[in-house]
Amino acid sequence: MTETAPEHPRESLPLDSTAQLLTRITSQLGNQLSLVSLNGTRRPMHRIRRSAPTLVAVAHGSRDPQALRTVLELLEGVRELRPGLDVRLGHIELNEPLLPDTLDGIGRGDAVLVPLLLGRGHHVRHDLPLAAAAASHLRTRVAAPLGPHPLLVEALYERLVEAGWRDEDGTSRSAAVVLAAAGSRDPDSDVDARRTAALLSDRLGGVPVVPAYASAATPTVPAALRALAARGRHRTAVASYFTAPGRFATVSAAAAPGIAAAPLGAHPAMARLVLHRYDRAVAGAPSAHGALTHPHLLASA
Repeated sequence: MTETAPEHPRESLPLDSTAQLLTRITSQLGNQLSLVSLNGTRRPMHRIRRSAPTLVAVAHGSRDPQALRTVLELLEGVRELRPGLDVRLGHIELNEPLLPDTLDGIGRGDAVLVPLLLGRGHHVRHDLPLAAAAASHLRTRVAAPLGPHPLLVEALYERLVEAGWRDEDGTSRSAAVVLAAAGSRDPDSDVDARRTAALLSDRLGGVPVVPAYASAATPTVPAALRALAARGRHRTAVASYFTAPGRFATVSAAAAPGIAAAPLGAHPAMARLVLHRYDRAVAGAPSAHGALTHPHLLASA
């Protein structure tokens, strides 16, 4: 669901949430900086809208029809947070529009590719830079993947709560969580998933969180669940570390003996994180994963 602006917007974000505070600060700072030119003068609004690079959200694609609907809903949330920004969608495979077609449709100018992917892997390291390089009419930058990040952890936590997780579950020595991710042969993808698992464990008050994978890496979700049960962790939940519904998310949820959270989807924290990655790429800020850039770099805004 997209987020609607309440009458008193500050009251909708509890002060006890570090991720939400970070979101608010990032959003406000990004909005303010976008109004100022390099010489310190205020930019006219019509110039801001024309000069802002196009945000191209890059989804993997899925045969599950819910996947496309979910991604479109997420991007509506992005547009609501940043009115006037040109936000477009491109898929790596399986769904239209495909990324090359989206880039061809932009025309000349600047674009930032924001992967709707949760860690490093072949698509982020190879497919996106190649697609950017092929769009020679554009000046492009590829933003870092969405994860790891505290905003993702907040979304994971709230999806678990929606599925039935209670804070008191964290006090049980038999409780644990499996963080179900897509998986990749890239070892850095496993590093990213483990970082997210550690952050989620902290958010849950120290409950063990074990990353597991639907493909290409081990352990699998069923294997992780069996290993936890062998250690006496019988009250296990599966956190869905997927941007949208799809085959991997469905199979992972089916393995859960109890609570199975929904994918991250159009959670409000996801929309804010997409803009955070976009803003950092536009500013040329280094990321924890290293910059992913095309030779035609964007000038700092």
